[in-house]
Order: sequence, then structure tokens, then C-alpha cells
Amino acid sequence: MYMSCWPSLFLSDLCPTISPLHGYRMAVLWPLYLLISGPLWACLALTIPDGHPEAHHGPLFNTSPVSPSVDLPNALRVFSLDYHHVQAPFEIVLWIMLASLAKLGFHWSGRVPAVVPESCVLIMVGLLVGGVIYGVRHSAPPTLSADAFFLFLLPPIVLDAGYFLPGRLFFENLGTILLYAVLGTLWNVLGIGLCLYGVCLLAPSSLGDISLLHCLLFGSLIAAVDPVAVLSVFQEMHVNEQLHILVFGESLLNDAVTVVLYKLFESFLRLPSVTGLDVLVGGCRVVVVGLGGLFVGLFFGLLAALTSRFTFRAQVIAPLFVFLYSYLSYLTSEMLHFSGIMAIVTCAVTMKQYVEANVSERSNTSIQYFLKMWSSVSETLIFIFLGVSTIQDIHMWSWPFVCSTLLLCLVMRATGVLLLTAVVNKLRRNAVTFRDQFIIAYGGLRGAICFSLVFLIDDFPKKRLFITTTIVVILFTVFVQGMTIKPLVELLDVKRKKRALPTVSEEIHSRLLDHLLSGIEDVVGYWGQHYWKDRFEQFNKKYLRRFLIGEHHRAHSSILRVYQEVERREQRGGDEAPPVVDPRPSSRPLLPEEIDSIRRILSRNLHNFNNKTAAYSRHTLHQEVTADKMRKPLHRHRSLPERRVDNTITLCPQQEDGEFAKSYKGRARLSRSHTVCSAGPRWSKLPAPSVQAAQPVDPEAAAVCPQDAPPTERATKKQLSFILEEEKLV
Repeated sequence: MYMSCWPSLFLSDLCPTISPLHGYRMAVLWPLYLLISGPLWACLALTIPDGHPEAHHGPLFNTSPVSPSVDLPNALRVFSLDYHHVQAPFEIVLWIMLASLAKLGFHWSGRVPAVVPESCVLIMVGLLVGGVIYGVRHSAPPTLSADAFFLFLLPPIVLDAGYFLPGRLFFENLGTILLYAVLGTLWNVLGIGLCLYGVCLLAPSSLGDISLLHCLLFGSLIAAVDPVAVLSVFQEMHVNEQLHILVFGESLLNDAVTVVLYKLFESFLRLPSVTGLDVLVGGCRVVVVGLGGLFVGLFFGLLAALTSRFTFRAQVIAPLFVFLYSYLSYLTSEMLHFSGIMAIVTCAVTMKQYVEANVSERSNTSIQYFLKMWSSVSETLIFIFLGVSTIQDIHMWSWPFVCSTLLLCLVMRATGVLLLTAVVNKLRRNAVTFRDQFIIAYGGLRGAICFSLVFLIDDFPKKRLFITTTIVVILFTVFVQGMTIKPLVELLDVKRKKRALPTVSEEIHSRLLDHLLSGIEDVVGYWGQHYWKDRFEQFNKKYLRRFLIGEHHRAHSSILRVYQEVERREQRGGDEAPPVVDPRPSSRPLLPEEIDSIRRILSRNLHNFNNKTAAYSRHTLHQEVTADKMRKPLHRHRSLPERRVDNTITLCPQQEDGEFAKSYKGRARLSRSHTVCSAGPRWSKLPAPSVQAAQPVDPEAAAVCPQDAPPTERATKKQLSFILEEEKLV
């Protein structure tokens, strides 16, 4: 009964204002949803024998023990059922199918996506599924194990975030992000832990058995800002790039810091006593864990880039190396007890530009869509299991502890953001406004990171209280803060992101400003971010790109590289950008052959233009003034009456190397070149007249080109040189 009626109840609660067309579509989708999810409930209601190796702990999910099954006779049968043989993959596929159908139903549910974030709806689906399972089996539903989360579901999300990380914005705001992620996390962990220990001391009857280390351990996991929840909310609001990268970068690195602190306090709890030397060793361990993950990710990123250089003969397996090396960096870091999140982010950022240059456009498209699909499925499963795992029999309630934790999470994050931003704004050119600070503080959403860490705590009397408090904080931040942050962004009139992607002209002007600022910093002797960025670009161009990118894939023109980068960005952002209404009348869409032809023409023309035009930077500028010319004595300028000038008009043919023949007369001279486009016999047979001295000459250059001459009579270009010679006074 429950399995047949809950989708309709869920649909009627969430979609009260669905149009008839949406109702028709939902009527088509929900029977399919029931058809797929029906076997799931039947499989979850099946009993598993105690002797089966997966009776109590499945490969991915923790299940409660069930009653033994009845032995079956060993007679020959025409039809038989062996569910245990396919139990693990069958249940995994059904859960993924359930999550995908829930996500599909959300996007077809009319006005619901405009009001409720996707994460909230998925958690509500998980709550409903958990309630149905609990009602059918009369036992706790399966919960997502910590190993399944950290080894299978979290890496795709972090890899997707790191591979498509806006590198320019991230590195320009890296100092602010590190300040928020490291010092802000320490502020939250220590503030929440110490204040909760004070609350426990004030209520000794119910909370007296919670030690200081337990409070610090709980503070380290509850301070973890979940990038999954942050991404799912902030991507729907389209806030400005600076605010988005500050929140997202802080949440991404915040997880690495909180996981390291969690393991550190967990090690302290297992020691008989903690001394000052243990605290010092623990601080060194935090640094080693972070730097170790950074170097592991850098190694595998460069290795992936080098491997992709040799995949031009087997492009079909090129995307596979992106996933394998990234996942291998994460597993290697976890094996060495380094930060896996830091490793996979560093690996993705390192290999991106080299892999995109080595593989084909089809392989880049495959990488893009597979990463998006993989991370979307993992994110959906995480939110659904957050709701399913809430229906448990292990809850313990304490009003002082739960309310104090919820209040401290809000207060400590707000004060940390305000204090750190006051310091940051004195060092930044673009100050973080108060509106952005409010959104950063209000956007500290908790999610699956802290939920998975709380189940890893060793058993002690108040572990169930920690689990209940963590679930309350997650539900409050996701539902209350996640649903109200979008109206607050509109109310505060926070600056939004430009929906149009930058053009090639904007990219070129942006790079021009970077070179200009780098030159200014070099001249004044200030080693700022533009200086170090320019030095890295020179090192990258001189060594890394030559070694990691194949010669046949290497773009010799910087303009061509910009064009290719903008083209790839337009392909990635085409699905996310809203449709643009063109007021002009619609024309025939271009065929794929025509698009390929246009791309080849643009690439060839840009490459030819670069070959004809001398490209230079401030590192390759030609020294026009030689040392010999600098040693020449300076002559005093004479007034016009004191000068005697000889004007000589010479007709000199152009040489092959582009330099024009020059006449040298006298010791000091001033030359101005005049190019004449000769056409016809009248211009080609022009004699070389000689102008007598003591006649004033206009020093400005002028080009004389008859436009009415026929094309067949055009001759080669000649140079008309006026040589002003300075003679000695008689």
C-alpha cells in the first residue's frame, strides 16, 4: 500500500500549481518511476540468511540483521531465483535509478525548482523512502557507509569541481581563499569546541560525560562546509564570479582542513594523555598532510599530461587517463594518510590545460559530459541517503546541546568571516563588500562530509547525541539557509554573474592588461601576483608545454590559443547559458561540414596572420638603441637661420629582407622614408631629381598612391627618401 501511494502524495505536496502540460508529463514519468522503484522495495523487503557474508554489512550500505531463510530442496527446477548472486550490483543499480528518476522528476515539476533547491527536494525524497522502508521492514533502513562515501561518491564531485575550476579567478583570490579555509576553519573548530565544552560544564547531569577532546572532535566535523551543498545552491543563483569562487574555493579547501583536524583529534582521543609535544607533532602533521596531498596530486597531474601526449593514435582511450590518474592520486593520498581532496583537486588543475591541448575535441566533450554525469549521480545519491539515514532508532535528544550547536555554527562563522575580511580588505584591490560577506557567512551549508565523519567516531555514551545534532544542523542549513539564500541575494541586490561568455577580443585585452601590470610591477621592483604569473607563463611556455604537449597539437599563435580556449568555453557553457533571443529573422542552421570549414578557415587565417606579423612580448623586445649609438656625442640643435640643408630625392628599390636602401652622406643625418605606389610608365620612369640647397623641407611623411591606375599597370613599391644633411658652416 505504501509503495503504491507515496509518489502521488509526494507529487501532490510538492507541485500544487502544475500546469496541465506538466501534469501530463508527470503522469507519464511517475508510472515509469513506480515500475523501476517497485523491485527496489521488494528487494529491500527480502530476508537475507545470517550465514551470508553480506547479511549484516553490504559492500556499500550498512543493513540491519534479518531473520534466517528457509532451506530449499536441491531438486532440478525449470525456473529458479538466485538473488544473492546479484544482490550487490542489483541494489546499486536500483538506487542509482531511483536517484536519477528523482532528479528527472524535480526538473519536470513545474515551479518547484524556482522555489525549492534541488538538494532539499532530494533529501525529502530520501526521507520519504526511508519512512517507507521502515514501515515495510519494521527496521532501520540501510545507511551510507563512510567508506562508500569517501572512496566512491566524493571523488567524482571533487574531480568535477577541480577540473572545471576557473583557474584565473581561483589563483587571483588564492590568498583570500586560504585565509578563509585555514584560519577561518581553525576559528570555527576551536570556537565551537570550547563553547560546547562550556555548555557541557553548565549541564553536568546530562552532558557531564563529554570531555574537551570529544567537543573539539565534534567541532572539527560540524565546521565542515560541504562543497556539494554549496555548489547545488550557488549554481542556481548565478552570483558574481568573485563571490562564487570565494565561497566555493573556501568550501573545497575547508573539507581538507576539517578532515585533517578530525583525524588529529581522533588520534588524541586514543592516547592515554596529551602533552605539549603531542600538540606540536600534531601541528606538523597537519602541514605534512596538506603538502603531501599537494605534491601527490602534482605528480599524477603531470604524469597524466605526459601520457595524453601519446594518445593521438588511440584517441578513444584518451579520456580514460583523466579519470584513472585522478582517482589514483586520491587513493594514493589516502593510502599514505595525506589529504585526498587536496590531491585530486591539484591533479585536476595541473593536467587540465595540457590534456585539453593534446586530445581531440570529441575527447574533450566526452570528458566534460562524463564528469558532469558522474558528479551529478554521486551528488543525488548523497542527498537521498542523507534523507534515508535520518530514519533511525539511534537518536538521542538534548535541547541545550542541539540548540547551542546550531547557534554557535551561525555565530562563529559570521564573526570569523567579518574579522578575516577586515584584514583581507586592507590587502586587496577589490574589496569584499558587506553584502558579499553576509552571503559568504550565510552560505556555510553543512552536508554529507560531517554526516559521514560523525559515524566514524568510536563508540562512547554520547555518540547518538552527536549523530542527532549533526542531522539537525544539516537539515537546518540545507532547508532554512538553502531556501532563503536566494531571496536574500535578490533582496540585497548582490551583483550577479554576466551570462554572456567573454569573446576573443575581451580575452586579448585582458591579457594585454596582465602584461601591462606585470611590466609595471617589474619596473617598480614589486613582486606581485602579475609578476609571478608572468614568470610562470614564461616557464610554462619554455619548458612545460614543450615537454607535455605534442608538436602536432601545439598552437604556435597565442591568438589561436585564445580562440581555441574561448571555443571550448562556449561549448561547455552552452547548456548552462540561457537562450538568447535574436531579433533578426531566423536563417538556415549551419551544417556540421560548414561549421568545420569555418573553423579551419579561421584557424588557418589566424596562423598565417601570426606568421606575417612579428609577435613579441616584453621579454623579446628588440633593442633599437645600440651601445655604439649611445656613445655618440650629442650635437647642439641649431636654429633655422643657422642651418643649411641639402634635399636629395633618391629612388631606391625595396630589398628582399624588407629593409630599404639608404644613402649615407655626412656625419649627422635625419632620414624620412616616403613610400610611393608607382603605376604606369609615368610613375615608373620618374627620374631622380636633385633639389638645390637652402630650400625648406617638410619633415612629415606622406604616401602618394594613385587610386585610378589600372591593376595591370601596377609596379613594385619604391621608396622616396628625403635625406637632410648637415654641413659645416662656412
